[in-house]
Amino acid sequence: MVSAVFHSPRDTASPTASAAATPVAVVSRSASPAAEQPKVKPPRRPFDGRGLALHVLPPVLSIALLIGLWALATMKGGSFPTPAATFDAAVQLFADPFYRNGPNDQGIGWNILNSLGRVGMGFGLAALVGIPLGFIIGRFEFANRMVSPLIALLKPVSPLAWLPIGLLAFKSANPAAIWTIFICSIWPMVVNTAVGVQRVPQDYLNVARVLKLSEWKVITRILLPAVLPYVLTGVRLSVGTAWLVIVAAEPLTGGVGIGVWVWAEWNNLNVAHIIIAIVVIGTVGLLLEWLLLTLAKQFTFDGD
Repeated sequence: MVSAVFHSPRDTASPTASAAATPVAVVSRSASPAAEQPKVKPPRRPFDGRGLALHVLPPVLSIALLIGLWALATMKGGSFPTPAATFDAAVQLFADPFYRNGPNDQGIGWNILNSLGRVGMGFGLAALVGIPLGFIIGRFEFANRMVSPLIALLKPVSPLAWLPIGLLAFKSANPAAIWTIFICSIWPMVVNTAVGVQRVPQDYLNVARVLKLSEWKVITRILLPAVLPYVLTGVRLSVGTAWLVIVAAEPLTGGVGIGVWVWAEWNNLNVAHIIIAIVVIGTVGLLLEWLLLTLAKQFTFDGD
């Protein structure tokens, strides 16, 4: 009886009301994904014409200025060809760059490929020897003190001084040219790798000592990732040196190559072809530099 007095009709109806409200809540939750708005695409970046002009216009203007000065200097004629005559000679030369009229008369394409093959051999051997040697010099103080005087003594030697040593040792022109490329292009890789190893933070090596890592794991897990940008910088410098050396060494070794071709055209007094060869040599060196610079950027991390 007491309970009947104190329980109101509103209290007795509350369970049914809550039960009736429950399906409404479920429906509203199930309908929530349909109410989601579609993803908004990010706005497209506007075309940066000024930035493009700053990248393209200066080199174009410099080349145009060089050609203009060249045209003015050759306006009165003489033994030096005009830009138009050189362009006509280039069109004829590259119309068939891979002809063969004998072992010593081949197109400029074969000469470039032969020179690149020698550069690849000498440069590859230099990388196989120079990069591990740089790791050893940078890692061990005794090796650094032992090898550094030899590097300082041999690094400035001209490639033309190394070539006779190669001819004496190998008794053949092609191995002598590869030897000259090897000995001249190894030093940037050795020095840059050693400097990179020496600049690894000591905290990294302390952690490796605490974890009792083997020397192989220290090199592969700690030193190599940290030193890789330095290694790639040395590789980029070395490939430019290798391409420079082969052009200087080939006229003394003979055979087929861009350096031999330049010397043969000088003997024929074909100055237009010499100018074309200079442009080709510079273009190939620029492409090699650009490829290795692009590769180095993939392994260089700037704290942006």
